[in-house]
Amino acid sequence: MGLLRRWAAYLTDALGRDVRLVPFAGYQRVLEALERSELEAAWLCGYPYILRRARLRLVAVPLWHGQPLYQGYVIVREDSPWQDLRDLRGGIFAYADPLSNSGYLVVRHGLAGMGFEPDRFFGRTFFTHAHRHVIDAVADGLADGGAVDGYVWEVLREMRGARGLRTRVIWRSDWHGFPPVVCSASVSEALRLGLQRALIGMSASEAGQRILSDLYLDAFVAGDPGWYRSIERMAGVAG
Repeated sequence: MGLLRRWAAYLTDALGRDVRLVPFAGYQRVLEALERSELEAAWLCGYPYILRRARLRLVAVPLWHGQPLYQGYVIVREDSPWQDLRDLRGGIFAYADPLSNSGYLVVRHGLAGMGFEPDRFFGRTFFTHAHRHVIDAVADGLADGGAVDGYVWEVLREMRGARGLRTRVIWRSDWHGFPPVVCSASVSEALRLGLQRALIGMSASEAGQRILSDLYLDAFVAGDPGWYRSIERMAGVAG
């Protein structure tokens, strides 16, 4: 919450208007809030961005380790015997969100590519509606495996130490466009460009650099909708 307050203060100064950052649980709620104009912009996953792109506009995309890309991971408990996604057949599996790329879509696409029917592969599945909750569910034995954002897992591992997550990665997806910042199509172009400049300008500001460091990100860039074509292709196969 302290980070959100500092980020909101930075954006307020950069935009010259009051900015509030509001945490939401579940991408569907974020989409609904954007469509009702309760939110003007959101840091969203690439999957719901693709699904609602006619109503959303790209604002900016983070760079992580110098790239606007990330992977989805499948994780298991650190002491589990499983070594591959196929080993989890018939098990209990935790997804992050039904509108998450890394926490849902990439696993279903991966299973389909292996010749399995995603809806019948696991014995039982459930949604945690947060990537960190997937990690906790697996670590605490509530699930045999889980689908998680690779960026979230790697950052939490850096924060908690190599053994702090009590989980390990057994499968990685291909690289996909990093979750973007988007705005509602009803937002003015002046506001969209102002927010874009403010986010891109973080790397040139001392306060912005501290926030980026706390987020384990390098910078924000304008982004390219083409970076999300791989997610669009996956959605057509296993969405």
